[in-house]
Amino acid sequence: MQEQDPSATQPAYGGAARSFHWITVIAVFVMVPLGLTMSYRGNTLDLWDDLTNNLYSAHKLIGFLLLWLIVLRLSYRLIHGAPPDEPTLEWWQKAGSHLVHWSLYALLLIVPVLGWTGVSLYPALDIFGLVNLPALAAPNEDMAKRVLDIHGKLAIGMALLIGMHIAAVVYHALIRRDGVFRRMWPKG
Repeated sequence: MQEQDPSATQPAYGGAARSFHWITVIAVFVMVPLGLTMSYRGNTLDLWDDLTNNLYSAHKLIGFLLLWLIVLRLSYRLIHGAPPDEPTLEWWQKAGSHLVHWSLYALLLIVPVLGWTGVSLYPALDIFGLVNLPALAAPNEDMAKRVLDIHGKLAIGMALLIGMHIAAVVYHALIRRDGVFRRMWPKG
């Protein structure tokens, strides 16, 4: 009789939760370098050409879509829950995991809302000359600079938190070899 890997029978996230997760991963992995590049071109180099404008438009569009994706993802999570924690984890690993996950959910909501608020205050709501985002606030350029500064700092903080999350994933996949990694990996 062939021995079965016990982690293969551990509860995993469902297909919808996995899809939400991996679409979010792709969007964030596009958004962070896009945001850094557009800011560098526009704010550091003071280069406001078609490429810079298109980078800003792409960042606004993806950010707007990401916000609504996260609202759907969080709603799904609150309705359907998550599988139980990996039973071999220590209490502090479980607590750290929950803290990181809920912090990421919060930042994935807060960062785009601050970006949208910032472009409303500026105002710079145009996306590719095709559509304008609805304004969340009346124009106030000084306030826009403060809000967008916070937006950028929180986005960097989120990227660092994601780095911690990825380090934990690698640890569980390669060192511990427990079932944590397989819970969210797409089924093949």
